[in-house]
Amino acid sequence: MPKSAADSLQGLRVAITGGTSGLGLALVEQLRERGAAVAFVARDTHKVQAIAGKLDGTHGFTGDVSRKEEIHPIALGINAALGGLDVLINNASSLGPVPLALLADTECEDLETALDTNLLGPFRLTKALLGSLTASAREGRSAVVINITSDAAATPYPTWGAYGVSKAALSHLSRIWQEELQEHGVRVEAIDPGDMDTPLHHLAVLDADPAELKRPQDSAREIITWIENARKSQEVTS
Repeated sequence: MPKSAADSLQGLRVAITGGTSGLGLALVEQLRERGAAVAFVARDTHKVQAIAGKLDGTHGFTGDVSRKEEIHPIALGINAALGGLDVLINNASSLGPVPLALLADTECEDLETALDTNLLGPFRLTKALLGSLTASAREGRSAVVINITSDAAATPYPTWGAYGVSKAALSHLSRIWQEELQEHGVRVEAIDPGDMDTPLHHLAVLDADPAELKRPQDSAREIITWIENARKSQEVTS
């Protein structure tokens, strides 16, 4: 990697949920390669410790964003580790029922799980970290929230109901927050990374052909390019 690319995000402070597999792990690895200081959150303590131990300059936290009582400890840990926050990537996701089910066959608890993880988790964590993000914007830094969504948010795929409903709500939440927060210098964007070769996708579609799916590393590069362009845009307008 050219030196200019390797340090293109030097000093950027980024937090990522669902950071131990799939897209989340690819983002942790690539953001760190480009010089960002990275905090990541996931539920599996052993995976969190292994990745944090392997990737110097990252800070791992065990936590479940679907649980309201864990949000503030996660936010406090992120702020303490990074000394503030510039970019929050809400990536952790739940399918709801596994195997996937028609809405009529979906238990209320499974829909609740999808909403808690995919909608309320990002809402609560963003709210808890909003003070840090607005402080970053006042300092002239790039303040961004990226919510990872899906084409299931717009297309009514049968059996993807719980996931699709929660992602549709997350996408609209992102649009509303963009309107409300832009005057404070915080940009909020919902990004669909595409169908990827990840554990979550294979859990949903057991017979999926990995050759027909995007590599999470490719989606991570696209998201990082978006972050870089957002920073350049802010520099031009500030």
